Amino acid sequence: MDPALAAQMSEAVAEKVLQYRRDESGWKICREANGVSVSWRPSVEFSGNLYRGEGMVNAPPEKVWDCIKPLPGTLRAKWDENVSSFEIIESLTDTLCVSRTTSPSAAMKLISPRDFVDLVLMKTYEDGTLSSNAINVEHPLCPPKPGYVRGFNHPCGCFCEPVPGEPNKTHLVTFFQTDLSGYLPQSVVDSFFPRSMAGFYTNLEKAVKTLYD
Repeated sequence: MDPALAAQMSEAVAEKVLQYRRDESGWKICREANGVSVSWRPSVEFSGNLYRGEGMVNAPPEKVWDCIKPLPGTLRAKWDENVSSFEIIESLTDTLCVSRTTSPSAAMKLISPRDFVDLVLMKTYEDGTLSSNAINVEHPLCPPKPGYVRGFNHPCGCFCEPVPGEPNKTHLVTFFQTDLSGYLPQSVVDSFFPRSMAGFYTNLEKAVKTLYD
């Protein structure tokens, strides 16, 4: 993939995800439990929804980041029940890569295994916030593979934000807008994302405790 084009594209995605973070309008809460809220609004990128998850994690941002960062040897596949494997297809810079993520079947196997090929940019902001930003891309080294339905992530990402005065806490905000493809009833998709995003926070909290306590 052309590095200059990839850099330009990924910065545009990061700016878009940052706008999602700043724009508080139009969100409708669809799930709240254990200090985590999941809300949605219609996506302007495709015919589905943009989902936002928000909650506190009891660990410093750098430790939370260790568990979710999109890098080789990532811990994500060990604790995230929606990730079977994660691999780097092409590393463009220290903070920019093309990755392939696979997910297992879900929703009582109504959703078959998926894979996603994304351009991923990692950023650090002046206040110490760590973020990942991703969008689907095609890559010659990663054509569709048997046994997987190719899904498509529209601009998505997460923010590991420091909490002023509380160095051992992280405010984690996540954004997903994913076209799962295939012939799935909309009701299955609409129930899957809020549940899986809430589970993401629960499992991440457990992973952080297991790794760092």
